[in-house]
Amino acid sequence: MFLTPLQTLIMIGAVALGTMITRFTPFILFPDNKKPPELVTYLGKVLPPAMMGLLVVYCLKDVSLSAAPHGLPEALAILAVLLLQKFKGNVLLSIGGGTVFYMLLVQVIF
Repeated sequence: MFLTPLQTLIMIGAVALGTMITRFTPFILFPDNKKPPELVTYLGKVLPPAMMGLLVVYCLKDVSLSAAPHGLPEALAILAVLLLQKFKGNVLLSIGGGTVFYMLLVQVIF
């Protein structure tokens, strides 16, 4: 599909406007001098762990425990992530290290 320069400019403007609205709205609704509603505070506490749990379940949904390698690479990668997080406390290192470790396991060992 070919877009004219005007259509391209309109599309870029719409995306920029949408991005600005989603970025600026929380600062307008919840300024620093105003306490956010209890619901927003509650969601800020419970949603990050809930999303992490959802991602773990999604990543493990197709793992077969009845067929070789019986989920061993996934279990070892999860253990690596947990150990890295416990001893280093760096989320980026934990996720990156676990991913690299998992890819090494499935590409080289299993």
